[in-house]
Amino acid sequence: METNIDLKKIWNTQKTETPEVEVLYVKANKLKSKSFLKLIVVNVTLLLTITFIGFIWYYYQPEFVTTKIGIVLTILAIIIFLLPFNKQFSLLSKNKTESNSKEFLQQLIRLKESQVFQQTKMLNIYFIMLSLGIGLYLFEYVSKMTMTWGIITYAITILWFVINWFYIRPKAIMKQNAKFNKLIAEFEKLNNQMID
Repeated sequence: METNIDLKKIWNTQKTETPEVEVLYVKANKLKSKSFLKLIVVNVTLLLTITFIGFIWYYYQPEFVTTKIGIVLTILAIIIFLLPFNKQFSLLSKNKTESNSKEFLQQLIRLKESQVFQQTKMLNIYFIMLSLGIGLYLFEYVSKMTMTWGIITYAITILWFVINWFYIRPKAIMKQNAKFNKLIAEFEKLNNQMID
């Protein structure tokens, strides 16, 4: 049995997984396309929501000031959410292929930073304002209900916000971040191999 083992030789003969450049670009472009489509869907959905809320205000003519403040807060929450969200548009609409992987990696990192800002600060502000807006909006209609139905209405609304905040939001953020982190790690590995 040989006791002289050359670890350096064994290390150098290992195969490292080098991601193919074209495959990485295809993955990155697919992720950017999905993010771009999501950006458009969110914009259309929230703008239709604002239109619907405006229609409700116009058609039903709420009597209480709290209802009007609730409507304004809800619309403001949507607008405040959309403004920084739409800054991703310029990052997502850039050319599908960059001149080199380093530039493409920087673009992905900027997009990830923009999404992290949206997922943390802006989503927190959005949820707080939306919760207050809907709570104030419901006050007029809940005040016309019996006490039991009023409590049930607010309990269901609060439960829906809790489920969104503690279950749906973290899962969606984790899923989105995992895709970006994996892709960024692959591009970093590619760039490091090009330097070596």
